[in-house]
Amino acid sequence: MTIDIQSTVEAIPETALAWHVSGKGAILATVVDTWGSAPRRVGGQLVVSAEGEIEGSVSGGCVEGAVIFEAMDALETGKSKLLDYGVSDGDAFAVGLACGGRIRVLLEPVGPFLPAALLEELVSCRAKRRAVAYFVNVETGERGLAFEGYETRMRMDRSGFEEDGKTFVAVHNPPLRMAVVGGVHIAQALVPIAKIAGFDPIVIDPREGFGSPARFPGAQIINEWPDEALAELGKDHRTALVLLTHDPKLDDPALEFALKSDYFYIGALGSKRTHAQRVARFQENGFSEAEIARIHGPVGLNIGAATPSEIAVSILAEMVQNLRLGG
Repeated sequence: MTIDIQSTVEAIPETALAWHVSGKGAILATVVDTWGSAPRRVGGQLVVSAEGEIEGSVSGGCVEGAVIFEAMDALETGKSKLLDYGVSDGDAFAVGLACGGRIRVLLEPVGPFLPAALLEELVSCRAKRRAVAYFVNVETGERGLAFEGYETRMRMDRSGFEEDGKTFVAVHNPPLRMAVVGGVHIAQALVPIAKIAGFDPIVIDPREGFGSPARFPGAQIINEWPDEALAELGKDHRTALVLLTHDPKLDDPALEFALKSDYFYIGALGSKRTHAQRVARFQENGFSEAEIARIHGPVGLNIGAATPSEIAVSILAEMVQNLRLGG
């Protein structure tokens, strides 16, 4: 089984490193601040090579031309730059921000200002699904990676300047994943809306009639027993698990694995009576009260959902609530 761990993430740092190693040269452009109608969020990135190749975006096209021009110049001089567009509506219109607003972009040539070894470490962390923050002082040029100290930013996926106004922190979280056990009707509604919300959905069902490309076009499908599939996916905190089979033979092994993991969300379909029976089984199997309390059952926020699609919405809402607010 092959698992694509970066399928929903822009591989800008990876591209920058590859271009640098190949001798093309590379400069990273990162959105470090926005105001008003700026079209890309803080942390958005663009990479430019000395040959004029580009990947990514810092403005959805609005100021790309101006940024690329400045980037090519910075590559020649080997100097970092902090660009500022849209201070006034007139200036904003001139560079393409027709609705006004402001955007600041940091240019960092790989090698002279952004050490290749630091970029390699960042790329390695991303490949291993290890959450990391890249920080840079835009005045002194001090930069590095941090694995703690920015917990709120990491949880909220919120890059930006610290209170000192000088230290920019770029959050590099692993892509969000949602493992769904059971290729049932609710899953058919949940998978596409979760993908729109930024999750990388994985359907797990050993029954090929349920977990099939015909039922889940374009989705990653694993036709293995849930606990075996989850063991290969790993236990990281950027994964949510949703159990929809309503069958203890499939759900319970997955739950046993999940309750020993760092998954940020574990939800299980079933009525209050079904969940009470589930709780009793896990108590008998030696799981603690705190471990069992991690299971959201019945799954989803109580919004009066009745149809499979409405239940899917309630599940996604509860997942996001747990991700951003904890619980």
